[in-house]
Amino acid sequence: MQVRYLLIALALLLFTAPASAQFDKTLGRLKKQADAVLSGQAPLSEEEVGNGLKEALNVGIKEAVGFLSAEDGYYASPYKILLPEEAQTVVKRASALPGLGNVEQDLIERVNRAAELAANEAGPIFVDAIKAMTIKDAMNLLLGDKDAATRYLESSAGPNLQAAFLPVIKNSLDEVNATEIWEKAATAYNKIPFSKKVETELDVYVTTRALEGMFALVEKKERELRDQPALRNSELLRKVFARQDK
Repeated sequence: MQVRYLLIALALLLFTAPASAQFDKTLGRLKKQADAVLSGQAPLSEEEVGNGLKEALNVGIKEAVGFLSAEDGYYASPYKILLPEEAQTVVKRASALPGLGNVEQDLIERVNRAAELAANEAGPIFVDAIKAMTIKDAMNLLLGDKDAATRYLESSAGPNLQAAFLPVIKNSLDEVNATEIWEKAATAYNKIPFSKKVETELDVYVTTRALEGMFALVEKKERELRDQPALRNSELLRKVFARQDK
């Protein structure tokens, strides 16, 4: 009887030992996979990289549009749009004429108000450009420079954004009477004897400066996400940007 129990015990040991070893092996493998995910070393699918970069850019666009489209978003911020050099010459001399004493500050404020009105319209245009980004592009941008995604967006979508943004700016300038004020100042300036005639396309200038300010904010957000892991407020962002931290 004792021999029988001994044989049963040996059989149980033989059958359970491999199972235990296999369990330990599986557990170890799963732990390594979990550690890899947490450390950003787990393989990223192309879809994850693409979605992660697009999410990051969408965050930046939302921040930029929300900030710049608010009152004083341009006018009272580092992205304030000043008059072009030739315009400054015009308003400086025109301000000495009757009724145009505050023309410079008035024009600067109205130009920035126009940009603020237009900024809110720019969001969908940027979003469409982000959606057009390919997975291959995203994979290259992930391991690129800290402003790689912003520069890509600027170069690939910039011309189309400018073309789409320009009429919005023009309408906004008209809405806040900036075009009328500029034309009045330029006309008065051109009547000054021996002055060099000017014809500044104010809408083109404001559009360019407005987009530069918006891209600057998108770049700022991209750099923050790359440099500050605490700001990655989604699992996808944490996983994707952990790869470029290595």
